[in-house]
Amino acid sequence: ANCALYVGADIKFADIDPKTANIDPKKIIQQINKNTSRFVPQNSGTSPDRQDDRWRVKAIIPVHFAGQSCDMEKIYEIAKEHNLFVIEDAAHAIGSEYKGEKVGSCKYSDLTIFSFHPVKTITTGEGGMITTNNKQLYEKLLMLRTYGATKDPDKMTKNDGSWYYEMQHLGYNYRLSDIHAALGISQLKKLNKFVKRRREIVEFYKKELSGDSRFSFLEEMDFSNASFHLCPLLINFDVVKQTKKEIFEKLKKEGLNLQVHYIPVHLQPYYQKLGFKKGDYPKTERYYEQTISLPLYPSLNNRDLRRIVGIIKKECCF
Repeated sequence: ANCALYVGADIKFADIDPKTANIDPKKIIQQINKNTSRFVPQNSGTSPDRQDDRWRVKAIIPVHFAGQSCDMEKIYEIAKEHNLFVIEDAAHAIGSEYKGEKVGSCKYSDLTIFSFHPVKTITTGEGGMITTNNKQLYEKLLMLRTYGATKDPDKMTKNDGSWYYEMQHLGYNYRLSDIHAALGISQLKKLNKFVKRRREIVEFYKKELSGDSRFSFLEEMDFSNASFHLCPLLINFDVVKQTKKEIFEKLKKEGLNLQVHYIPVHLQPYYQKLGFKKGDYPKTERYYEQTISLPLYPSLNNRDLRRIVGIIKKECCF
């Protein structure tokens, strides 16, 4: 969401499908059909109800939560109908597949972004990657990552000599270093092994904890072959007679330092200053109330997993 604010765009969120915690295409359509900004800048002289192209929806950014792809074909159909860009946030989904093709192929999007942060499926220490099949976008990205500058004679307004370059956009210093790139290439060689082990760990958790009325998991859809970045466990607090905070602290005392992914963006103080409020996206909020993330990384062995499951079953008391 922040990236839109960085470029002066307005933000609209769409609620999730509770089965997957991914964006619900039906909710996207509802937001597009509203078609006006709810947050008109002060002193703009523009009514929020006015149908003005400045407030028209311009792009959809679906997030592949926990590693499972959103239903990109449906989203792309919506985008084409309304002449929108599609930017896939695949920070969780390197190595994942959608309908038999790798996430990042951009078959159903204009751009796909990946993260190589240390906790992701592969890492370069920091940094990331953007994929696209659009040559014009690709060439602009090359300039934006290096101060907005180019040395391509075909793109310059003049050419004073072989030393000459031009800054044509307000760009950034966003180049991935050679050392980070070399680490990423070595990690790519291990990607299939990492994906396989992550899926094995998720299947272990599901086998050991499914069928217990206290717990449930997000569904993996038929179109998906996910490289799981996260394994959210949903706790049924109608059965477990403790609060989420109580359970979290009890697990911590047992050595399980878990995380919660994520606090809904619209509940963050900064976004509430923009006008978002509790109750805007009830399915997202319900998901947050239920979820904790189980440990998930390839070096976990089956003995570790059995211990984790044992602690979860013991501490989430009826």
